[in-house]
Amino acid sequence: MTANPPPGPGSQNKTRVAILAELDKEKRRLLQSQSLGAVGCPGASVGLAARPGLKETRDSAEQQHIAAQQKAALQHAHGHSSGFFITQDSSFGNLILPVLPRLEPEL
Repeated sequence: MTANPPPGPGSQNKTRVAILAELDKEKRRLLQSQSLGAVGCPGASVGLAARPGLKETRDSAEQQHIAAQQKAALQHAHGHSSGFFITQDSSFGNLILPVLPRLEPEL
């Protein structure tokens, strides 16, 4: 029975090269699938830094969602109240704000 010699530095180097080659191959595959429009596929785990424009897309979608919420809240308020409301960015997170008329003081 012959024992296998312990792996030397050359063997470890070959293993590292093989791992790096496999990682490079996977990276190229992911970049190619991204360029083909398969970004949302399961297993396509590419970081945000590799996808410029994703943050802008997400921000745009969030703004559209907020605009839809504002519109719905405004329609509901106008339908269920005799007051007048406007959409306005609020530091307190309000989607709509009531408008109070200014009355001239009686002299």
